[in-house]
Amino acid sequence: MDLVLGVDVGGTSIKAGVFTTSGELLGETSVRTPELSSEAAYGLVTGSLKDLVASVDMPDPYVVAIGLDIPGPICEDGTIGFLANAVIDLDGVKGAIRSAFPGAFLTVVNDADAAAIGEMWQGAARDYRSFVCCTLGTGVGGGVVVGGNLVLGKNGSGGEIGHITVNPAEQDRCGCGRRGCLEQYASATGLVRLYLKECEECGSQAWPIEHSSDAYGVFKALDGGDEHAKSAISQMCEYLAIAFAQIATVVDPSAFVIGGGVAGSFDVFHDELVERFRAHCLPIQAGTPMIAATLGNQAGMFGSAYEALRGSKWRREDD
Repeated sequence: MDLVLGVDVGGTSIKAGVFTTSGELLGETSVRTPELSSEAAYGLVTGSLKDLVASVDMPDPYVVAIGLDIPGPICEDGTIGFLANAVIDLDGVKGAIRSAFPGAFLTVVNDADAAAIGEMWQGAARDYRSFVCCTLGTGVGGGVVVGGNLVLGKNGSGGEIGHITVNPAEQDRCGCGRRGCLEQYASATGLVRLYLKECEECGSQAWPIEHSSDAYGVFKALDGGDEHAKSAISQMCEYLAIAFAQIATVVDPSAFVIGGGVAGSFDVFHDELVERFRAHCLPIQAGTPMIAATLGNQAGMFGSAYEALRGSKWRREDD
């Protein structure tokens, strides 16, 4: 039976799923992310993938394609643009995977882009061929899909939604070195920052916040009637709406798909986000739906698997 592997390399763990070519998830595994720059580390990854395939209760399982997503942009020539939070020798990893699965087609994709494609294959965007996926997590990631294909760009930085400038007057620097990026306001870290700043400026006691990206704490404060939490979430919606309106003038997507940890409370701020978007977008785009992603932390596995399947010899011949 023909199978596909989707491998999602995160900062703390590597998650892998084994799929049928029609998109059914048959099994998954996870290992702690090592520095992917040694034979021992490569062996940890390939060993877990082999064990995963072996666990499939199917006759003659054969891997035809493997997708690998990583937390960094993939340039036009297939190299990594930069890695902020991981150590990866991409050539070494690819070589080890090809040795372990010599008959499989291998492709590498950015993690946010993989999440977008995953949502298109088996998630919330199955009915759309052109859409924008925005992940609101520790940072703000994004994937832009037009006509069923990712918009990547020469340096792999197409879809870097989190680094759209939405506040040129900002004095604090973003992690990218610039100022006023969407990520500074709409990520989990950004929302907590907005909330604590509101409390500080008003001399008010903040609701208990457990860590710098505890967006859940801000939503708990809102549920408890905290006006500063309400103000911070409104600011987040305003900056998101500004960014989405600018994206819409260029891409004109059929939908915005919202994922990530902050989106766990999407139902709380959906209506306000839509209202603010309509205030900034072109009138003809006011009806663009905003929907919640559905694959959660499995989206990268699904998407990387699908990108590999689409690029593989098996898929081309089957089509």
